[in-house]
Amino acid sequence: MGFDVGVVPFNLDGWGPPESPAAPLLLSRNDGGSTQPANIPFAPFSRSEKLGRVADWTRNPNFGNNAARSAGGRDAVFDFALDESSALSGAAADDSSFRLVDGKPPPRPKFGPRWRFQQRPQLPQRRDEEVEARKREAEKERARRDRLYRLNHRSYASAGGHGAAGSHRDAPARKSSVDIQPEWTMLDQIPFSTFSKLSFSVPDPPEDLLVCGALEFYDRSFDRVNPKNERRLERFKSRNFFKVTTSDDPVIRRLAADDKATVFATDAILSALMCAPRSVYSWDIVIQRVGNKLFFDKRDRSQLDLLSVHETSQELLPDAKEDINSAYSLAVEATYINQNFSQQVLVRDGNKVTFDEPNPFASEGEEVASVAYRYRRWKLDEDTHIIARCEVHSVTDVKGQRAFMTLNALNEFDPKFSGVDWRQKLETQRGAVLATELKNNANKLAKWTAQALLGGVDLMKLGYVSRVHPRDHFNHVILSVIGYKPKDFATQINLNTSNMWGIVKSIVDLCMKLNEGKYVLVKDPVKPQVRIYEVPADAFENEYVEEPLPEEEQVQPPAEEDATVGATDAAAEAEPNTAAGAAEGERDAIASAV
Repeated sequence: MGFDVGVVPFNLDGWGPPESPAAPLLLSRNDGGSTQPANIPFAPFSRSEKLGRVADWTRNPNFGNNAARSAGGRDAVFDFALDESSALSGAAADDSSFRLVDGKPPPRPKFGPRWRFQQRPQLPQRRDEEVEARKREAEKERARRDRLYRLNHRSYASAGGHGAAGSHRDAPARKSSVDIQPEWTMLDQIPFSTFSKLSFSVPDPPEDLLVCGALEFYDRSFDRVNPKNERRLERFKSRNFFKVTTSDDPVIRRLAADDKATVFATDAILSALMCAPRSVYSWDIVIQRVGNKLFFDKRDRSQLDLLSVHETSQELLPDAKEDINSAYSLAVEATYINQNFSQQVLVRDGNKVTFDEPNPFASEGEEVASVAYRYRRWKLDEDTHIIARCEVHSVTDVKGQRAFMTLNALNEFDPKFSGVDWRQKLETQRGAVLATELKNNANKLAKWTAQALLGGVDLMKLGYVSRVHPRDHFNHVILSVIGYKPKDFATQINLNTSNMWGIVKSIVDLCMKLNEGKYVLVKDPVKPQVRIYEVPADAFENEYVEEPLPEEEQVQPPAEEDATVGATDAAAEAEPNTAAGAAEGERDAIASAV
């Protein structure tokens, strides 16, 4: 069968159809000329426009933007079809007589749960809104990349790297806790991945050799403190706190002379070793080998005397040391809060529990903080015993029996850094607050737990202390006090006691192989590892003593005044340099007290 295409006239005079009115497929004009093919829809257009497309089958008319765009457009004739009734009657079709082509909704997937993950069509935005949205997304991505760079490439930035890192040359770099001298000899470096594989179980329970000091009772009314019933944190300037290193302890010297053990340390030093894999900031421990004995010491004003804040957080703290939210300022503030909190939650009625000997570091008539020192001995092997001085802060009665406890305080300085407001979440979402602190202060909480386990206490109390105002780092309030059992809390934070003692045992065995002399164990400021250096015998000893100025030439400290909330708000609006200069005197006083 053939296909009849009809009669196609031939134009002898030029291009296009002839001007004859007998052409069957053409409509004629009044003047006899042909206009357009008959029975074929045609979209009108001018010569100044560019012809886009005859038919577009890719657009989905179910989306509002396409439907709105097609209505009234020059190619709207291709988006609509005549109704059958209008076509049969031949009447002119208005807007109500048209219907959409392919107006069915898109098919739903067979599996229902996947439907909610599909993106819904968004309403069309103005161009300026789109530009602003793109700028915000670009700023977020730039900030994320910069934060990751500063976390992962601090060492390269501190070395003044060029090339791709040229724009980040000023990124802050963590410094070592001790200046590495060129004459020091590095003996070994141990990555933290090796520490995580160690395990050792102490064969026998610890033995109490001596207990010194006196303890006050815990005030149970603080267990009922909550954000709606907060208490102002008091200052205890008359009570003295002691941070004496191992070799300067007269009790340890006496025990070493009696050959009671071969290794001597304090709970603060042992906890730093036990929780080393969780540390980020640099710290150092001085190791002295004298005969067959080892002494683990800390330097004067060591990093171990201060409490870190947001050490394991992903949010970077300000770099300027004088900033109230810098790592150093927060460490001084946290130590100051911790000392005052440990004395405020006690019953100050003069009733104390005394032990074998008084405080070995206090002078006669000196008022000291409530603390007891337990000198405990552990057996590592047949030839190695370790004695540690452990601190206990308070005592209480539990079912008629005496129970020891430690007192420590977490501090909130600005909810913007942690993302959790304690005043709103402590009562309803206490677990979320603790989880955030475990993420941001994993090393500090682990060391507190290790010290509680070493001291053999029955309870450890954690206080939640916050600033009265985010820009006032002198006035604080106690929002809550929560108690935990050390063993249960260690399990909760995934602190393995076998791994803790495995790290101590490996360091002791390594140092026992060294010759007599002085060494220093330094946590690398950037990499997760520790290094052991051999140092001269007179290292870390200040031989130069500065002569004091005459009394009339000395600068007198300013009179201390309690800041109020109104004064704090005014200081917050002032320039940062002015506020830092005004607070410099009190910050130095706190640092010297620590």
